[in-house]
Amino acid sequence: MTPRIAVLDDEARLVAILEMVLRRSGYEVEGFSSPEGALAALASRRFDLLLSDLKMPGMDGLAVLEKLRATDAELPVVLMTAHATIKTAVAALRLGAFDYVEKPFDNDALIALVARALDHSRLARENRYLRAELASRHGTAAMVAESEALRRVLDVVRRAAKSDATVLITGESGTGKELVARAVHVQSDRVGGPFVAVNCKALAAGVLESELFGHERGAFTGAERARPGLFERAHGGTLFLDEIGETAPDFQAKLLRVLQERKATRVGGSEERALDFRVVAATNRDLKREVEAGRFREDLYFRLAVIPIQLPPLRERREDVLALARHFFVRAVAERRPPLEGWSDEVEAFLLRHPWPGNARELENAIERGVALARGPRIELQDLLLDGESAPTAAAPGSSPDVPLAGWLDRQATERIRTVLAESGGSRAEAARRLGVDRTTLWRWMQRLGIVD
Repeated sequence: MTPRIAVLDDEARLVAILEMVLRRSGYEVEGFSSPEGALAALASRRFDLLLSDLKMPGMDGLAVLEKLRATDAELPVVLMTAHATIKTAVAALRLGAFDYVEKPFDNDALIALVARALDHSRLARENRYLRAELASRHGTAAMVAESEALRRVLDVVRRAAKSDATVLITGESGTGKELVARAVHVQSDRVGGPFVAVNCKALAAGVLESELFGHERGAFTGAERARPGLFERAHGGTLFLDEIGETAPDFQAKLLRVLQERKATRVGGSEERALDFRVVAATNRDLKREVEAGRFREDLYFRLAVIPIQLPPLRERREDVLALARHFFVRAVAERRPPLEGWSDEVEAFLLRHPWPGNARELENAIERGVALARGPRIELQDLLLDGESAPTAAAPGSSPDVPLAGWLDRQATERIRTVLAESGGSRAEAARRLGVDRTTLWRWMQRLGIVD
């Protein structure tokens, strides 16, 4: 789309010259000799740039800029003046002018300035679009929240995103703590920086320290080259410390110092590196009780919990169950051929009465399992529970009644897939056809369940 430029000057001759110069450079141009006429046109039509004189009778360029900013905060404005002073330049920039140019000006220099202003405007639009796209996929708008409890949580998330304060997210496993951490990041001014996540529970203390702080060459056996840590890689962005409650006291002391000083020293090094990062931490433990038991440092707890966010379990927000189930169903059924129509009334009743100890993660697994293994045009209870039992706590033959539903269903899914694979002579393509899923979905299930054919 050709950029459209509005030119405003009380001298009609200069307006005509500028129109000619800018049109030769490929722009669409509309000239105005009246500030009121220019403002009316800017309010009713699309323009990509305003090129305005500073000194005009009645309403000068600064007054035009001020009125424009009341209705359009982003249109780039370049002011032209024959009497440039530091005072007027500062006033123009404070009101949001992109730049100013002195009269008489060189045509090539003016065209270059116009091009820079239009590039800046284009990049700003792209940035707004990308931020909106990220927010729609990973922000609070993408999170299913029918219950008042979760809506209150998301309101805190939106407000927390506006600051750089450390956030501590607590809640049971499967409640979506990482989703909330990402929402904090993408709705913050740090969205242009990296989002770096680490599971503190998955790494031994020494390995975790090296991962977070980095190490120098020769710091330990196998350190053949220097490596930046996750704090450095999160520079300008957000570092997500998942399962922070699982860390050892010695590591907690080192982490506290980095959070306080905003500096980190690599393992085996002596140079402190100043860093710019935001920390969002998460845990399924009650850190206040961990502090009372002496397993977690009190000073680190208060450093992390500047903004505490408690995620309620799914059993305490029943209004979200069906909405979440539909969300997971739409995502899972997109890969299925033939597609499914939905689920039966019996399945819906089961979804509503089950306590979901595994929270949203367990619900997602159940819906994905039902989509993958449904025999008919919709998910029936026997597809979801596999052996036709209507009671969610019913035990399969040879299993303990105390086994969690998710584990029991995984075993049933494993048995079904292995049976179909055997009946298909080991052909994944044929097994996928019989199960009503594509080969990629079958392979992903086999990977998750540890099935080797």
